[in-house]
Amino acid sequence: MKRTHCELCCRSSQDISKHHLIPAACHTNKWFKKNFTRHEMGHRAVFVCRECHHAIHDAVPSEKELGKKWNTKELLLSHPKIRIHVEWMQKRYKIGQHAKEAQTVVAKG
Repeated sequence: MKRTHCELCCRSSQDISKHHLIPAACHTNKWFKKNFTRHEMGHRAVFVCRECHHAIHDAVPSEKELGKKWNTKELLLSHPKIRIHVEWMQKRYKIGQHAKEAQTVVAKG
């Protein structure tokens, strides 16, 4: 099934890609093997628009840091640079209040 909405900014887009929360380059690292199952490493992901995907990698260029510290949607949304980007995207594309509220509930847990 093709995804049509970014899980971070909630924008509708035809260009949604899968961001692996634990990068494949980390799967053979001892720390990751100790802390995550093979299934978690391979399947933990968020579906994001191109702009949000770039913002993630711009904010956290280290794949090890991404996998260790920012490995859930909620953690990504708590990163100051990513949060600013998401808020800017929502303002830029006039994302509806309903979508923002749904995202806030998820982010707060």
